Amino acid sequence: MKIRKKREPGLAPATVHADIASMTNHPSTAFNPAAFLAKVGNGKRLLHSRKNDVLFSQGDVADAVFYIQEGRVKLTAVSAQGKEAIVAILESKDFLGEGCLAGQPLRLAGAKALDPSTIVRIDKPAMIQALHEQSAFSELFIAHLLSRNARIEADLVDQLFNSSEKRLARVLLLLAHFGKEDKPELVIAKISQETLAEMVGTTRSRISFFMNKFRKLGLIDYNGGGLHIHSALLNIVLHD
Repeated sequence: MKIRKKREPGLAPATVHADIASMTNHPSTAFNPAAFLAKVGNGKRLLHSRKNDVLFSQGDVADAVFYIQEGRVKLTAVSAQGKEAIVAILESKDFLGEGCLAGQPLRLAGAKALDPSTIVRIDKPAMIQALHEQSAFSELFIAHLLSRNARIEADLVDQLFNSSEKRLARVLLLLAHFGKEDKPELVIAKISQETLAEMVGTTRSRISFFMNKFRKLGLIDYNGGGLHIHSALLNIVLHD
């Protein structure tokens, strides 16, 4: 297979040929999506973001996809009247900014690091080429898209039909990855009540009221910098 000479950074659109070749030339080495995402160069750049660092702003040119190696990222959208809403809280192994692959010219939301984070920025041409040439990477990305779509649908139903109390309980369970791990208690990293209010779509005072209620019922506990979520909180979501 003919391999193109490596291009200098900043010149014509970067390719991922060198990355892919290094992992596929040896017959006993299969393409490893995790290794591809961890290796910088050829259209990929590693970002070390501090808390509250902006990855991109609403209205910026959409020209790259981002992959979170470590940390958390908050997606927000601002209305013409200046009202801000949280679209999602993303964590390690999540992609963001994928709208550029569907022809989105500008960012519809902004992205900001919630914690010190390690993030891979993948130029749009490099991302497209990897998806075309590597089925393992395509499967990983499609699984992400399907999961994200299911979450968006569930969020919409939640906003349309559930009370703010139920929405808060669901948000806490999702942040604690309820159902993904076999633990009687799950812990959420420190998150402000202002952020929870934006996610739920209510006021901070209502969040404070419900959090105190959940704590009195023994459904949550504060411990140091974290928040312990008990599985019994699910009863709030299921209760009619």
